[in-house]
Amino acid sequence: MPDVHILVVDDFAPWRQRIRSILELRTEFQIVGEASDGLEALHKAEELKPDLILLDIGLPELNGLEAENRLGQLVPAAKVIFVTAISDVDVVQTALGNGAHAYVLKVDAARELLPAINAVLRGKKFASSGVKQSDSGKIPPRESVKPSGKVAS
Repeated sequence: MPDVHILVVDDFAPWRQRIRSILELRTEFQIVGEASDGLEALHKAEELKPDLILLDIGLPELNGLEAENRLGQLVPAAKVIFVTAISDVDVVQTALGNGAHAYVLKVDAARELLPAINAVLRGKKFASSGVKQSDSGKIPPRESVKPSGKVAS
């Protein structure tokens, strides 16, 4: 598998380092850059042309949902994976409905970030097991992580 170039976007530097430590477990993943706000994410993405963008929602300057919309125009080949603390069903629905490929809760990242990336690289959508589907079924069909860590449809 060729190297997968990744841009990590989060305003909290220790969290970006935590993501880096998870991704360094896989030699095919190469972090090509980091950004600490939504506007910086746009500039770095346009410059670096990453394959994957790991994006928080609660960013200064431009929030992650707004950044996602613009990223789709700047780097249409890049796949967005939200890595965030926000578990609100409406936000998850908006993120996945606007084109994000995965939604990983920070609390689940140690266990689910790599399965999410693997699912996205296979062309699948992914949402953390901690994200609950509402009674109205608002979250689009997605892969989910079973307790074993395996991705299932």
